[in-house]
Amino acid sequence: MIDVMERPFREIRAEYGTDTITVYQAYAPAIAGPALRHGRFVAPFRRERMTWIKPSFRWMMYRCGWGGKPDQECVLAIEIRRTGFEWALANSCLSHHDADRYADRAAWSRELRRSPVRVQWDPERDLDLRPLPHRSLQVGLSGEAVDRYVDDWIVDIRDVTPTAHAVRARLTGNDRAGAWALLPDERPYPLPPDVAVHIGASTES
Repeated sequence: MIDVMERPFREIRAEYGTDTITVYQAYAPAIAGPALRHGRFVAPFRRERMTWIKPSFRWMMYRCGWGGKPDQECVLAIEIRRTGFEWALANSCLSHHDADRYADRAAWSRELRRSPVRVQWDPERDLDLRPLPHRSLQVGLSGEAVDRYVDDWIVDIRDVTPTAHAVRARLTGNDRAGAWALLPDERPYPLPPDVAVHIGASTES
């Protein structure tokens, strides 16, 4: 099955095309509604807060409880430019100290303060939202990165809350094949080699 097959430990899996990649966020209707109407994030969305984007649909479902958690009732699929996504990764800092990436904690702390982007690798989730052995990437945008995201990178915003609810309904009805069929087609994302090294992605194929 897809959720138990062997994967590289740290790998970005996403739905993407030649120029864009789809990431996910979940918000209350007060934020999601205006974003859907305008095709971009507008007030009451707050640029001064860090905003996290997630390429993995299943990890988003784990985070928002299939769109059932308070203030995360609306699940959005945001299609953004791959150039912007890769800029974010190239200008990121890991959210935790990694001795293989940073000379010491002081060097990591300096990088963390300087960078407008944080990345972290969390356990990917299976169809039942249980943790898997391999990791999924979450990307936190702040400052300049949020402005670029809102003003330059977003190509389209879609409401995929009905999809989240439909998958959950099929799981409740023990229709796992039907649930799988509704999931986005997420494939390994081809990172530039220098960006892969920078974020600590696995290099094995």
